Amino acid sequence: MKAHTASLINSVVLIGFGVWAYFGSETPSKTALIPVGFGVVLLSLYKGVKKEDKIIAHIAVLLTLLILGGLVKPLTAAIGRQDGLAIARVSVMIVSTIVALFFFIKSFVDVRRARKAAIEA
Repeated sequence: MKAHTASLINSVVLIGFGVWAYFGSETPSKTALIPVGFGVVLLSLYKGVKKEDKIIAHIAVLLTLLILGGLVKPLTAAIGRQDGLAIARVSVMIVSTIVALFFFIKSFVDVRRARKAAIEA
């Protein structure tokens, strides 16, 4: 999988599950929309990531890392409430974010190796 595809999937998951968390709650909190905001921003960066724009890709990685850290608190809160559905929702968002990070890092490593190989050749 390419980094831009993983980022696109992560964006859709963040948006979809964040909207679900907000509208599916009996007492909706605006903080449930934070992943939606990150998902929308990551989605807006998709074309730049796909074109392998270095700056845009690094911004996307930074935002992906921030949302990963930001999802820890909702997960611990859901575990504390013993809310199985919320635990599942946040866990899926965390997994998709980790997968996106993995492919971003893999992409950066591949580019660095290609540059090094081109210099040595």
